[in-house]
Amino acid sequence: MNAVSRWVGERLPVTGRQFKELTNEPVPYHLKRWWFALGGTPAYLFIVQIFTGILLAFYYEASPATAYRSVEYITNEVAFGWFIRSVHKWAATLMIAAVILHQIRVFFTGAYRRPREINWFIGMCLLMCTLMTGFTGYSLVFEQLSFWGATVGANIADTTPLIGPFLKNMMLAGPDYNEATLSRFFILHAAVLPVTMVMLIAVHITVIRLQGVTEFRFKDEEGGTPKTFNFFPDHLYTELIIGLILMILLSALATIFPATMGPQANPLQTPEVIKPEWFFYVAFRWLKLFGGTFAILSMGFIIFTMFTWPFIDSWLRKHTKFQEASVWVGVAGALAVISLTVWEAVARH
Repeated sequence: MNAVSRWVGERLPVTGRQFKELTNEPVPYHLKRWWFALGGTPAYLFIVQIFTGILLAFYYEASPATAYRSVEYITNEVAFGWFIRSVHKWAATLMIAAVILHQIRVFFTGAYRRPREINWFIGMCLLMCTLMTGFTGYSLVFEQLSFWGATVGANIADTTPLIGPFLKNMMLAGPDYNEATLSRFFILHAAVLPVTMVMLIAVHITVIRLQGVTEFRFKDEEGGTPKTFNFFPDHLYTELIIGLILMILLSALATIFPATMGPQANPLQTPEVIKPEWFFYVAFRWLKLFGGTFAILSMGFIIFTMFTWPFIDSWLRKHTKFQEASVWVGVAGALAVISLTVWEAVARH
């Protein structure tokens, strides 16, 4: 062991004390609360997605002629294939929910305010990438609903003024669903979007390391020096416990509610009911309410407002008496999203 220690020490001249000082940064005490440690949850689920996605990619064939059969083979014939596919599906669902909850937490605590505007932009980009990853993954199964969901999504994109036809061609690899569409979705889902997310996460963590974690003071911390605790091992243990709980939850969901197979896609038979995955319910209901170009432009305006909210909030706080306008805007937005999602979930058509 001494020889191994000397060998490593010569090549990595960092002592145990130096390593402890490097990693043992004091962490604000509010991160003891799970709600404030949500950032690590989607990161853990992202790792699960990458691992299970690689295993699924060994068997998946991205073409209309073979996609459904390959997923069916994974589900019914590959050893533990049904479990890996189910874990992948549920991890995607929980990851999207975790990213949304993390952005909500950042919004309501004002953690996007100066000087942390850049990390808000990165978080919004990660949210958009996560939603697109869910959309492309759902489309790969080549079931009736996944095929028609992709078709409807492309047709919605086509209604965007000026760039609509370009967006539709980019999604479908042509003016209509064709032999190259699934391979394009697969490349986006398995390569382009994950690599983009890895780079965004790296920048996100770097900015956090440079700026430090946003500090919050609670009633039990008023007065005196703010409480902190060590990253290693205290916060690391917290993250490990969250990871263990998530793994148990994923295993339970995958076992009790495994991923199933719907009818194979049939371009000549439109389903009576076409619904996207739950995370697009709000957009789908919005389109049904307002339709066409207005719905697309209004959704684009809402997304633009979400990206630029740090500057809007700063202007409101500086030039008006509404110092906490963001809270009321957030409450109204959350209620609207929940209402539209539930409405679409219970609606038959």
